[in-house]
Amino acid sequence: MSEIRVLSEGDIEELLDLDALLDVVGEAFVEQYRGNVERPDRPHFSVGTGLASDAPEESLGTGLVMPAYVHGASYYATKLAGVFDGNADRGLPTVNAQVALTDAETGLPAGYLAGTRLTNARTGCIGGLAARELAADREAVRLGVIGAGTQARFQTRAIAAATDLEEVRIYSPSDSRYRCAEDLEADLKIPVEAVASPHEAIEEATVVVTATTASEPVFRGEALESGTTVIAIGAYTGEMRELDDETVERAARVLADVPEEAIETGDLRESGLDASDLTSLGAVLDGAAGREGSEGIVVIESVGTAVLDAAVGEHLYDLAEREGVGTTVSL
Repeated sequence: MSEIRVLSEGDIEELLDLDALLDVVGEAFVEQYRGNVERPDRPHFSVGTGLASDAPEESLGTGLVMPAYVHGASYYATKLAGVFDGNADRGLPTVNAQVALTDAETGLPAGYLAGTRLTNARTGCIGGLAARELAADREAVRLGVIGAGTQARFQTRAIAAATDLEEVRIYSPSDSRYRCAEDLEADLKIPVEAVASPHEAIEEATVVVTATTASEPVFRGEALESGTTVIAIGAYTGEMRELDDETVERAARVLADVPEEAIETGDLRESGLDASDLTSLGAVLDGAAGREGSEGIVVIESVGTAVLDAAVGEHLYDLAEREGVGTTVSL
């Protein structure tokens, strides 16, 4: 019989510290870049087909299975995730996840972690690290955000933790942008404005984040200021797209967290680039690459990697063990 530690969403919230998490995520990217990880392909598949009586042929969401191991770590991780756009109408998160940690020496189960907040926080840290390393001036960041959901909030908070964030403008086609702006302004104590168009959000921005589930470009690349850093978070399949051709064409450098997967997204698959043309974010964090000059536009395409779930999961599990957070159960 094995004992495992179960961490609820409340437990994860208690343990989360974005400042500490930025370092954990950064180190995981470096290990991935150096090849010190196991990261099998992550299958994603349609789910819910046959459940909707009015449209039984349509799927309701996407399931993902994401395993990973960082060499030398005490545990390996398997994340089970679901992306359900219809959840917004139900008052539920679009993305839900759980992370199972398994002892890397024995194969015995060790932990089961609520993964939604964990996923949101580690994804936010991707934007935070990208802004810290690639903004033309990290000491005076003006942020434009397209999207007003949970990930837009985590991106903004992580960028605030990683840089000197001066102001934020947020656009979403729904009225959710007003609540998002109010909440972030209260949290961060800086000006955060909900604006009426994508152009207003990116105008004079030095960093732009797209955090949507769009299938069409969400702003016009011609409107970007010289030197802007664009962090595209939302698209992770060939059908999803946030960036137009001009944004990519104007970029002096295109980076990705996982180049061989990012090149298949709707943002890049018809760009004429291939994976070898993309600079790894891990290379930047390892000191092997970076921004060249302050005038060029830099694009970072993020699809996420289970390596981050493994690293962050172990970090939070170890904290919980030390602080006695969570519940232990026998299997």
